[in-house]
Amino acid sequence: MVNLTVFALLIAIGVSATPAASYTNHTVGGDAGWFFNSTTNTSIIDYSNWAANQTFSLGDFLIFRTNTNQTVVQTYNETTFRSCNTDDASDDDTFHYDAGGNKFGEALTIAVPLTIEGSNYYLSDADDGVQCQNGLFFEIDVKHGQGLPPSLNQPPPPPYTEPPSADSPPSPTVTAAGGQPSGNGETRNAANMRVVVAVILLLLV
Repeated sequence: MVNLTVFALLIAIGVSATPAASYTNHTVGGDAGWFFNSTTNTSIIDYSNWAANQTFSLGDFLIFRTNTNQTVVQTYNETTFRSCNTDDASDDDTFHYDAGGNKFGEALTIAVPLTIEGSNYYLSDADDGVQCQNGLFFEIDVKHGQGLPPSLNQPPPPPYTEPPSADSPPSPTVTAAGGQPSGNGETRNAANMRVVVAVILLLLV
């Protein structure tokens, strides 16, 4: 599973500098933030209900105001989402945002861009999935809207090509064009021989 750092927050700030009506930063949970109550063993609020009252579009950001007691996982895999378990999740569809925090209870603000249209799923897999199983999850439907802004719509890098190793066989030798064409050499040699014979006969006469 891919670990992504808080660099996404910088992109969110850049996007927010565009006209206010263009894209939206959604603070997950509103004033409640993204938290789990370990005493009651439940999420602070009903995040599915919060999400149902929002409209999400490509280029928007989800802003998770939380701390290191919770995790922020984004996945496009419904099976991973329903299981509340990311142990076998693929790097291609599941991303873990840790923002670089490693102290218990350390405050975090994590920005997650919405770059894939359709179903997006979010959860906390902390405590071996217990937080997700007890309400710290939600799913959203991302609309196309205005599409991705240039800052998020970058072409993929070119495919990696393995460099040749020292043990690789040498490339086959290629003969450059412009060499003596085949067949003409024998013709010229025969002509030269006839000239030599003619000269000898003249000398003998």
